[in-house]
Amino acid sequence: MSEHYSERELQQEVSDLETKSTTAARLFDIRRIIGGLFVVYGVIVTIAGFTASDADLDKAQGVNINLWTGLGMLVLGLLFLLWLKLRPTAPPPPDVVPEEREE
Repeated sequence: MSEHYSERELQQEVSDLETKSTTAARLFDIRRIIGGLFVVYGVIVTIAGFTASDADLDKAQGVNINLWTGLGMLVLGLLFLLWLKLRPTAPPPPDVVPEEREE
């Protein structure tokens, strides 16, 4: 048993799939993933920097490396998210319906 689609039904199906694809592309934009991960890890490392002991600071020759690295990661993550906000994924081109030719 085979199903036959009319041209209009087929175009509607393709249009629905394109809309779903665009939504998925926006949701899984690499800038969102990278920015989010850097922000989360930046918060964790920054907290580790605030709770660093004197022994930890002595190992790093007096530099609180966790604090500075965490702050750098936070800044980088926020820049990625700002980039995503200022330059969102381009919307799909409008649907162009081809003119039907009479033969």
